[in-house]
Amino acid sequence: MTGKIVRLIPEKGFGFINVGDVDYFFHRSSFDGHWQDLEHDLKNGMVINVGFDIGESHKGPRAENVKRLDWPNQASGGL
Repeated sequence: MTGKIVRLIPEKGFGFINVGDVDYFFHRSSFDGHWQDLEHDLKNGMVINVGFDIGESHKGPRAENVKRLDWPNQASGGL
């Protein structure tokens, strides 16, 4: 799936990806890239498009294997 990151809670290490009228939770450990760059870009108003898979948690669906689509070189940057 694809969507855009609409909110991060950096101190807790998670955020939300919007697809239409649904927001999917994702954890920092599911993001394949530089978390600090993500925080910086979102704070500066950049639209961050991502690709991801849908997984399940005890609280319902969540995004996994989250990768930025706008910066291919970020795809394997780690945490």
